[in-house]
Amino acid sequence: MSDQYEHYITRNIKAYYRRRLPAPILYLLLLLIVWHVFSLSALLMPGSLKNSATLESAYLEGTEYVRTTLEDLYFTGYTRTIFGRTAGYYYYTMRGDECIIVLLTPKTSEEGLPTIAEASFTGKITPGSGGFSQLLSGLAADLNWTEAGIRGKVSGYFLSEPGYNLPGNLLLFFVVFATGGYALACLVYFISCIFFPLLSPPCQDLALFGPPKKLLEQAENELATLPQLATEDMFITEHFFIQTSTYGNAIVPIQEIIWIYKYSTLHKFFWYHFSISYTLHISANRHLYIRCPKNIKSDIDGIMDYLSEANHRILVGFSESNRLKVQKIQGTPMHFGKIIAFLNRRI
Repeated sequence: MSDQYEHYITRNIKAYYRRRLPAPILYLLLLLIVWHVFSLSALLMPGSLKNSATLESAYLEGTEYVRTTLEDLYFTGYTRTIFGRTAGYYYYTMRGDECIIVLLTPKTSEEGLPTIAEASFTGKITPGSGGFSQLLSGLAADLNWTEAGIRGKVSGYFLSEPGYNLPGNLLLFFVVFATGGYALACLVYFISCIFFPLLSPPCQDLALFGPPKKLLEQAENELATLPQLATEDMFITEHFFIQTSTYGNAIVPIQEIIWIYKYSTLHKFFWYHFSISYTLHISANRHLYIRCPKNIKSDIDGIMDYLSEANHRILVGFSESNRLKVQKIQGTPMHFGKIIAFLNRRI
C-alpha cells in the first residue's frame, strides 16, 4: 500500500475546506468592525431620551437614535421636501425648559395637523444644519424676533423621525443578519466537514449508490493500493473515478457513469490569448453531475479513453443525440417535463 495515497481522498477533502475557512471568518470580522464603527447596536435598539437630558447633552454623550413620546406639538408651517415630495413636517414643543424642533413624517403628523396632543416615535438627534438655520430664520421673521433671539430660546439640535429611516434600517439589518448568518453557517459547515469528511458533498453524493462510509473506504483502499490511472488531480481505480483538486472533490462509481465529454475554454486578455484549458463533464445516474475544470487536453483524453474502456455503456462526446439519450435514461427530475408541457398547453 502506497503511503502517498493513504487516506488521500479524506485528506484532500479536509484541505479543501480548510482553504475555504478564511472567507467566512474575514467576512464576520468585517461585520463586527462595521457594527462597532457605525454603532449599529444603537440603530437596532434605540435608547430612551431622559427627561433631564437636553438634545445637545444626549448627542454629545453618544446618543443619536432615541425612542420618545412628546406632548403638545405645534406645526411651524414649514416642511421638508425631497425631489418635490414632502418628506416631513416641522413642529415645535417644550421639553421641560427646552424648546425643541421636531421633524415628523407625514404619517405621524397626519399630513401636517396644526397641533398634535401626543406623538410617540423613534427619531435621530441631528445638529442644526443649513436647512435648520433657514427654518429658524423663517420662524424669527414670522414671530418678529431677531434670529439671535430665537436661537437663544430654541435648541440648536432637532429630533428627526425621517432621519431614523425605518425602511432603510430594516433592509440594512436584513442584509447584515442574512449575510452574517450565511457566513456563520458556512463556517460551521466547513469546520464540520474538516472533522467529519463524510458530511461533505462528495461523500454524501455516494449515498445515491450505496452506504457512503463503505464506498468511501473502498475508494480509499483502491486508490492507496494501486490507482490504474493518475493525473495531477484525477484518478481512476478499479471501480471509481476520483477528483481531488483545488476546485472540488468527487467520487463516482464507474459503473454509474453514463456520459462524459470535454469542454474547452480560451483564456485571453483583450486580444492576447494566454492558454486553453479543458473541463471534463461527467453525468452519472440519479442526476449526479461532476465538473473537473482547469485541466490539460492530454489528461482529459486519457481519462475519457480509460472510462470508455472500463464501461462500454458510457456515452462519449458532446452531441445532441447523446444529450437526448441521457435525458431518456435519467428522465426529467421532479417531472419538470410534464410541468413545462402543461404550461405550454395553457399558454
